[in-house]
Amino acid sequence: MNDYASTRRDYRWDCPARFNFARDVIDCWAAADPAQPAMLWLDDHGHEERRSFAEIAAASRRAANVLAAAGVVPGDRLVLLLGRQIAWWEVLTACLRMGAVASPGTAQLSAKDLAFRINAAQATCVVTDTGNAAKVDAVLGECPSLKARVLVDGSRDGWIDYAAALRAASEAFITVDTAADDEALCYFTSGTTGQPKMCMHAHSYGLAHQTTGRYWLDLKPSDLHWNLSDTGWAKAAWSSYFGPWNCGAAIFVHHTQGFSARRALELLAAQPITTFCGAPTIYRMFVQEDLARYRFPRLRHCVGAGEPLNPEVIETWRKATGLVIRDGYGQTETVILCGNYPSLEPRFGSMGKPAPGIELAVIDAEGRVLPPATEGDVAVRVKPERPPGLFLGYKGDPKKTASSFRGDWYLTGDRATVDADGYFWFVGRADDVILSAGYRIGPFEVESALIEHPAVAESAVVSSPDDQRGEIVKAFVVLAPGHEASEALAAELQAHVKQVTAPYKYPRRIEFVEELPKTVSGKIRRVELRNREWGR
Repeated sequence: MNDYASTRRDYRWDCPARFNFARDVIDCWAAADPAQPAMLWLDDHGHEERRSFAEIAAASRRAANVLAAAGVVPGDRLVLLLGRQIAWWEVLTACLRMGAVASPGTAQLSAKDLAFRINAAQATCVVTDTGNAAKVDAVLGECPSLKARVLVDGSRDGWIDYAAALRAASEAFITVDTAADDEALCYFTSGTTGQPKMCMHAHSYGLAHQTTGRYWLDLKPSDLHWNLSDTGWAKAAWSSYFGPWNCGAAIFVHHTQGFSARRALELLAAQPITTFCGAPTIYRMFVQEDLARYRFPRLRHCVGAGEPLNPEVIETWRKATGLVIRDGYGQTETVILCGNYPSLEPRFGSMGKPAPGIELAVIDAEGRVLPPATEGDVAVRVKPERPPGLFLGYKGDPKKTASSFRGDWYLTGDRATVDADGYFWFVGRADDVILSAGYRIGPFEVESALIEHPAVAESAVVSSPDDQRGEIVKAFVVLAPGHEASEALAAELQAHVKQVTAPYKYPRRIEFVEELPKTVSGKIRRVELRNREWGR
């Protein structure tokens, strides 16, 4: 994008009635040049593998035959619970190719989390690894819809050996001619109440990420892009799959058991990585290292997303590398909505300007666009034309879906202001959802886990400011009779939450209180606790 204003003015979505990303994007890159690089994969032991688009296409056809033989048919939902194994990309592509609906999840999910997701989605198949297979087996009796289990890294009783089945499978598979608005992806996204909601995306979602890849990530076929995002989050779809591969760019994948800022910087210096995407927490960890020790000869473009990034961190990184971290804004429910694009003058701490093809505004309670410097709700215009890439809705929850719209607008759930030059500035969430280190955490999930412990009578969970993670989970706990507050009990409650639900959700701070603030009707006033934490 050489000129933001003209690109945005002239941009028109070109979305055909029939679309399949595997056929219409991956197969096209493979046909144009069978050797075009699609992936450079590296593990902690220095083992390296490379894949071309042609090889990804061929493996996905084999994988589609493996899944079809296991009984998966178009429209079926498949839970994809893998880390950064190459099989994640193969199976996701296979699901798109065969018209099955993929539901990626983080490997940190507990057995209880898995059972909920399998049953909510009525999933017929789970694809995972040996580190997570036992979780699936533990809840198998609770999941009547599940008819196939696929293991990517070995053999196990009752499971299909993916590697062996892939070798034996045919490479011939006719891609299903999916409609652009057919269901393709199911992401579970946390809310303020109840269990995570099923956010459904159509096949056109993959096409709509053209703007993510081309304008925000600034990718070309010659690029090698590294996105540090868990494969269970929609951000991986953004920057580890649809965005780069729309542009014919290769992705760099580091398959590791744990994140190390020092190791990541070493890889950025040693590998031919040209563009990088990380959550603000990653950059905060980077700037705590001795950046003078590193040189990044190929790196030309850096972006951040998931939460606002401190201007001080952006400036420290710029002084050390000469590169500006360009914030981008979007959601599980959308593609890129707003960003600091390469052709724009960056304003540190700003969300940037609306993406081409997106009419973004800050609106009031009646759906009227607010004047500059006035706080309101961030919204996307959906009438008279709904932009591609916006979610289909929350499956099975029409009330929640309806509440996300106001007149001609989709509500993102965030609050912001717009300055006189059209730059958006994040104010905060309109609800109680916690954004910590790029993770989206619903307070209800943590409160539900805490209440299962016999020492807890009541709890309220809110965000609390943190220099490194932006914000963290804090729990206010009212103890049951016979229990006394102590550091040991706080540690016990933290360990309990890690066992009951995904470990990233545990409260990093616990404060024991005599009572919780409540409304006249008895509802806990999280807003009062949150404001107290943030000094508001």
